[in-house]
Amino acid sequence: MKKIMYVAIGMIGLVLLLAGCSSSTSSDGQPEKIRLDYAYYSPTSLVLKEFGWLEEEFSEEGIEIEWVLSQGSNKALEFLNSNSVDFGSAAGAASLMSKSNGAPIKNVYIFSKPEWTALVANPGSGVETILNLEGKQVAATLGTDPYIFLLRSLNEAGVSADDVEIVNLQHGDGASALASASVDAWAGLDPHMARLELESDAKLFYRNPDFNTYGFLNVREDFLGDYPDYVHRVIQAYERARQWTIDNPEEAAEILADEASIELEVAKKQLERNDFSEAIPADVHYDALVEAGRILQEGEEIDAAIDIKEITSELIESSFAEEAVEQE
Repeated sequence: MKKIMYVAIGMIGLVLLLAGCSSSTSSDGQPEKIRLDYAYYSPTSLVLKEFGWLEEEFSEEGIEIEWVLSQGSNKALEFLNSNSVDFGSAAGAASLMSKSNGAPIKNVYIFSKPEWTALVANPGSGVETILNLEGKQVAATLGTDPYIFLLRSLNEAGVSADDVEIVNLQHGDGASALASASVDAWAGLDPHMARLELESDAKLFYRNPDFNTYGFLNVREDFLGDYPDYVHRVIQAYERARQWTIDNPEEAAEILADEASIELEVAKKQLERNDFSEAIPADVHYDALVEAGRILQEGEEIDAAIDIKEITSELIESSFAEEAVEQE
């Protein structure tokens, strides 16, 4: 019996030890570390990482800042779902899809209004309109804004997604597949899209800025519930980076070029397609997601039984950004 008791006590101690070692929690009411993603499609995240403003903000409290690279919205949302990051950068529509599948996330900040995706083809390929895509192979990254952009574009043109072979490739691989003519078209994403434009004269044969959903900074609901003050301070740092990016576009392009290992002219073209003027989640973002959600339900990407307006309202939480922007 004593042995059983000792084993039980040991197991309880192990559980308590593991709980105390959680990557984002500590016993004194503050996180041990704050984990954020950075992404080439989110220039403000690169600025924030470059200058170490979060490290500076939390240094006196001994809170570690951990950065994780997201290659696309799908990766950012995977990181959030798996509790690998506390904050993740993703497109609005991709965030809505994830939320509809039970992701424990809230949108607390808009990092940009981008035209970061379009439909791209090689010059001389014969693909000049959406109607030309019937029977063709189109590269896209499932669960991201370019993929959703492709679905909405096909829907608008009256082309069934079943009549197009969608090849699931991560964004950089999709760009390479188009450059090698392994696919007929690509639902592109900057900076890869801007690079192909400049380096291989790739043509953006269909553009529609209104089909690009916004850049959402999402936070895990448990982190938000446990540490609302720290969420506010992170957003304040993001707001500092946004204002700096607006005031210093040349330097911001240099940071992007260095981080993404791209030519400066490519970085400048990407930044030109980003509007950093609005950071607070508002009605325009809600409306854009509701419309995108309707198309996703028609394409059976979101369960038809889900109330899109309700799930959008559950996703968006504007109060933190409102306070941070007001203080700036």
